Amino acid sequence: MSETIEIPSHLRYTSDHEWVHQESGTLIVGITAFATSQLGDVVFVELPRKGTKVTARQPFGVVESVKSVSDLFAPVSGVVTEINSGLQESPETVNNDPYGQGWMIRIQPDNPKEFDTLLHAQAYHTLLGQEG
Repeated sequence: MSETIEIPSHLRYTSDHEWVHQESGTLIVGITAFATSQLGDVVFVELPRKGTKVTARQPFGVVESVKSVSDLFAPVSGVVTEINSGLQESPETVNNDPYGQGWMIRIQPDNPKEFDTLLHAQAYHTLLGQEG
């Protein structure tokens, strides 16, 4: 990788470039800075409704950019408890603040131990090195 991509150490990651933050038993999910750098300017985000059941490694939504349309993959199985409705009006927030205001959904996991199977920051960094 020629450029430095932010990979916060307190988060977990998927090989599909989603990040996950555990907070009070729920998981906050978004896409990584690497994903946004590959996508370019995000122009539309399609998220599931609150109460939707998601399955680990299966699509839960779509992010559309000026370059492409990409599926978003659930890092764990569970129920969507909240969506970031602000992304409807301001999808560019995903590019501007991927690890903060650009979060996408909150999931109540079916099995909290699934979180433990996600990549640590160093493993995700290694994965990016292999892709780059």
